Amino acid sequence: MYLSHFALTEAPFSIAPDPRYLYMSQRHQEALAHLLFGLSGEGGFVLLTGEIGAGKTTVCRCLLEQIPETCDVAYIFNPRLTVEELLASLCNEFHIALPEGPLSVKQLVDAINLFLLDGHARGRHAVLIIDEAQNLSPEVLEQMRLLTNLETHSRKLLQIVLIGQPELSEILSQPNLRQLAQRVVARYHLGPLSKAEVAAYVSHRLEVAGGHRQLFPRGLMGRLHALSGGVPRVLNLLCDRALLGAYVEGKDKVDGAVLRKAAIEVFPVQALQSVRPASAYRWAIVSVLGLSAVLAIAYVVSRPPSVQHVVSAPKQVVRAMTPPPTRAVATQPAPTTPIKLEPLAWPANVSVEESKAQAMTALYAAWGAIYDPDKACKPSDTMRCRTSKASLDELRHLNRPAVLYLVDPNGVEWAATLLGLQADSATLMIAGQQKTVALSELAGQWAGRYTLLWRAPKLPIELVRHGDQGPAVDWIAAQLALATHTPASPDAVFDEAMTQKVRQFQLAGGLVPDGQVGTQTLVRLSAVGDKLAPVLKPQP
Repeated sequence: MYLSHFALTEAPFSIAPDPRYLYMSQRHQEALAHLLFGLSGEGGFVLLTGEIGAGKTTVCRCLLEQIPETCDVAYIFNPRLTVEELLASLCNEFHIALPEGPLSVKQLVDAINLFLLDGHARGRHAVLIIDEAQNLSPEVLEQMRLLTNLETHSRKLLQIVLIGQPELSEILSQPNLRQLAQRVVARYHLGPLSKAEVAAYVSHRLEVAGGHRQLFPRGLMGRLHALSGGVPRVLNLLCDRALLGAYVEGKDKVDGAVLRKAAIEVFPVQALQSVRPASAYRWAIVSVLGLSAVLAIAYVVSRPPSVQHVVSAPKQVVRAMTPPPTRAVATQPAPTTPIKLEPLAWPANVSVEESKAQAMTALYAAWGAIYDPDKACKPSDTMRCRTSKASLDELRHLNRPAVLYLVDPNGVEWAATLLGLQADSATLMIAGQQKTVALSELAGQWAGRYTLLWRAPKLPIELVRHGDQGPAVDWIAAQLALATHTPASPDAVFDEAMTQKVRQFQLAGGLVPDGQVGTQTLVRLSAVGDKLAPVLKPQP
């Protein structure tokens, strides 16, 4: 509702997980460093805890980007499972073929052990990430510990990352789980943002949304920090409602009165009457739990043109924050052609072994190139390949065709080429035939692994170091200038100023802001201004 009023291109404080809005505070960077350190060690458990909405999923998303391609990653986001169900989910994530019929715990564990031994022999390493791990039962936790018993002389064959709320630490401190607690090789508790980080967070999200004005004066940052407790999700709810209030009252920025009205709508009135900075964090967490869940569901289902009041407020406040009613005008809805959805399966009359080659052929064809298996994905090729794991939201952001690696209900792996993404469906090239399938069906067979192409510059970008000059540095400067719509400086130097620009570019793209032009950053930079690159176009 307020986008045009504030000259924004999109809603800056949506609670949807868009990687473009990722803000890596110092705490988030430290948490990521602890997780990466734990994964590079000898094995065992790595623990990340934090309050609701503190950004644990953000750190996990960055961790997945940093895991080497030699790792096999299993991601469990719903741990309310029995021992048998979790072991079966683990087999599904690792694409372990299982015989039909009910299986015992021993059969499932034996299959996992064989997979881990085979992967170790091929130089691979297995990582299991469990989100919302505070919901794991003691029996499941003990089974996870037993899985880490398989080891070589130098390291364990399975590394487990547990991500959860603070009570996870309390659960692991129980006497019956002391053996597991002793195997935690790295742990970090992700706390709330500081006052300075709150200001940087708000500024960053407004900038990504196209804002060029200071819509939240610096004088309000202390109040924002006190009300939100420094919790990013609470900040999003509060700032979004405050911008709506400023729009309704015709103001060009948020002031103290508007912020207070927004807080009354978002938080319990009783809590506001006695709020203090030290206590704000506690009640904000409790109040936002139910509210954010409702808003998240509403966001996924649809994006309504108006904002509904989820938390009741005094009637005079509701009138102040709600735009005046307008007369309804009868309009004839535009005719739409329903999309015909097809089942997601590899054709029975075509050899599944050919699926990867056919998918890569379709991917190269989307780029106007010919797939040559002897030359493809080689460092000498201008068209480079990148294989990683991501969500569909991240692929939407990358906006490039990609090969998706799927596993059918029988455990058979096959590949398809993603050509388009709609709201509820995806366009795939399967065995030379273009099909549209439901996203819900795609999610049932796709664990997140993909391969995409990118156009690499014929310059040694990977060798650039601090203080360097030359064509490679000039190319980086030119791509950063294109990304920020600013003129490029001649005779560029990879100095601290350029390093900071790289960090800002990484933050906007959902990458770890290390200031280095590694492969992930290079892929994103090469896409800037590449008008010949294919994109994921939704069907009309």
